[in-house]
Amino acid sequence: MASNSFGSQFRITTFGESHGKLVGVIIDGCPSNISLTEDDINQALALRRPGNNLFVSPRKEKDKAIIASGVFEGKTTGAPITILVENTAFVSSAYQDLKNLYRPSHANYTYLNKYGVFDHNGSGRASARETVARVAAGAVANKILHNSNITLLSFLKQVGPFKIEEIDYADLVACQKKIDSSPIFCPDETASQKIENYLLSLKEQGDSSGAIVEFIALNVPVGLGDPIYEKLEANLAKAMLSIPASKGFEVGDGFALAEKKGSESNDSYECKEGNVFLTSNHSGGILGGISNGMPIIGRVCFKPTSSIKKHQNTVDFVKNENVQFTLSSKAKHDPCVGIRAVIVVKAMLAIVLADSILMNQAAQLNDKNNQKSAFSFQ
Repeated sequence: MASNSFGSQFRITTFGESHGKLVGVIIDGCPSNISLTEDDINQALALRRPGNNLFVSPRKEKDKAIIASGVFEGKTTGAPITILVENTAFVSSAYQDLKNLYRPSHANYTYLNKYGVFDHNGSGRASARETVARVAAGAVANKILHNSNITLLSFLKQVGPFKIEEIDYADLVACQKKIDSSPIFCPDETASQKIENYLLSLKEQGDSSGAIVEFIALNVPVGLGDPIYEKLEANLAKAMLSIPASKGFEVGDGFALAEKKGSESNDSYECKEGNVFLTSNHSGGILGGISNGMPIIGRVCFKPTSSIKKHQNTVDFVKNENVQFTLSSKAKHDPCVGIRAVIVVKAMLAIVLADSILMNQAAQLNDKNNQKSAFSFQ
């Protein structure tokens, strides 16, 4: 399995399984002299940690980071950073009855056919437990973004039939406060309550729901990303679609652009007091694969959690016969993966942008002070 790394200049390699001793990440290419402590990482991990409320997996993990290399006296050294997080709260016995079954919409069928082996305990490497490592790496990447005054937001946009239309992110502090105050990271209080009731109902039924997570990056400079095969939106797409259970991605108006005319979707330029402005942002802050200074806005769609506590039909691949099964009550899963994915999406956004910033610095060694500031809405 040779696909555990992501990024170019800021490159992460994740490792570990759901029921293994630990999960972790090695970060290569992080600049030196950046302040970094385990508390910085733990703050991010706490937001993703299971067992926090009724709407996420009840698995009770401590999720405390151990920085094993790459940091000296609270500063990054430029050497590879290794971050480890122990697994302590898994129940492998809940999966013994499933080890010979192809689980509907899970990865064990494809893994077994490709590799000839599969860790059935919590789905091993295919588990969303792997995203702990991404969130840890995202906390480090966010340090680089902070130095560039880039701010990130992510939130739950839709669950099932319930969604929010637009949010006002002009006041970042107020917007982030609304997101943080919601147990499901939804900034709309009315929608949040409807979604919470919906999820509790599904949980009682042993079912699950899909979701859409929206992300926004503000104060992004012009020039991040490269044409053709390193387009910024292409790297974002790869990052987001690598998250477990993700099935769709869009930037700006995305798929809604199929319904529009060019006269409705073009982002016009305007000059005011010597500064160039864009009067709209249908393209989501990216043109030609390069950031244009407007807010980068996109969305990621997540399928309903595959692990549900309903009777399902499948195949016993040892006996080669059709069977019915029901997931053990000991198994611990999210009724909607989109909730904790809010934190993972934000982490992957940070990783892509940090990588792009470092790549851009290498591309413009003699033009460091020539970078234009971000556009603003009029």
